[in-house]
Amino acid sequence: MTTNREIHLASRPQGWPTGDNFRLVNAEVPTPGPGQLLVRNQFMSVDPYMRGRMNDVKSYVPPFQLDAPLDGGAVGEVVASEADGFRPGDTVLHGLGWREYALLDAKAARKVDPTLAPVTAYLGVLGMTGLTAYAGLLDVAAMQPGETVFVSGAAGAVGSMVGQIAKLRGAARVVGSAGSPAKVERLRALGFDAAFDYHDGPVRDQLKAAAPDGIDVYFDNVGGEHLEAAIGAMNLHGRAAICGMIAQYNATEPPAAPRNLALLIGKRLTLRGFLVGDHGHLREQFVHETAGWLRDGKISYDETVIDGIENAPEAFLGLLRGENLGKMLVRV
Repeated sequence: MTTNREIHLASRPQGWPTGDNFRLVNAEVPTPGPGQLLVRNQFMSVDPYMRGRMNDVKSYVPPFQLDAPLDGGAVGEVVASEADGFRPGDTVLHGLGWREYALLDAKAARKVDPTLAPVTAYLGVLGMTGLTAYAGLLDVAAMQPGETVFVSGAAGAVGSMVGQIAKLRGAARVVGSAGSPAKVERLRALGFDAAFDYHDGPVRDQLKAAAPDGIDVYFDNVGGEHLEAAIGAMNLHGRAAICGMIAQYNATEPPAAPRNLALLIGKRLTLRGFLVGDHGHLREQFVHETAGWLRDGKISYDETVIDGIENAPEAFLGLLRGENLGKMLVRV
């Protein structure tokens, strides 16, 4: 193959992105130099945080550049290597998705074993997604056995892991919110004690019915009305791990909620934002424990797979619309 198809950012969206913000570009397949690898991507991840990188603003990660390939988690096969420790046929995890062939420095790749788990697992349950759930719940929010946990966006890749880990680590009650009846049923099948569709009424009222004795931990993937409801439902010394706020990623006006932040004082609450990159020290522990749960059939995970690099933009837009169950992936 001599042609490398890539998805470039054609323009910066105002509000909700559209297909016009992306462009499919044909480029030459690059040749690796000393210390580099050429990888044929097999699967790539699309994630909510990528929406923020489409804006030209200073943040914890640089914005995507116009007329250049986007990037993100991917797994693929080494097809050429000029680096010690890697050879053609190796499967590697790296950060240059949104293209068919990735040229990268060997230090930016991590070998994974496709015989231990499906390669997609290294983008989800055994990868950044799983570590995000693990670190946010157990380190950031410091969940303890016997506590009640509420998870928003609970049918997504991170949220579904949070609920299952909470139960495995001894939570007394786990409640999840999701965006459709089918997703609510899936949460119950995953072991959530209660779940509700946030379209069915005010989140505050549904959360009160699902957790009448209040909540101790909130894992936030949504923000807005969900965060306001969680603050209202929190018991004394409650903790919230703020992972994402997808409800406002495409907003053009500041969000109305939460309007009850004063409750943080009397309830002595802790709301803490976090980035998974700050919790690399937990990776070995996380992989060991999660791999055991997978082996023993104690954890399940869902994937929504879209075929074709040309359909990566639609996969991303579908993620923002909540069309995925579990991890949203593109088979390159």
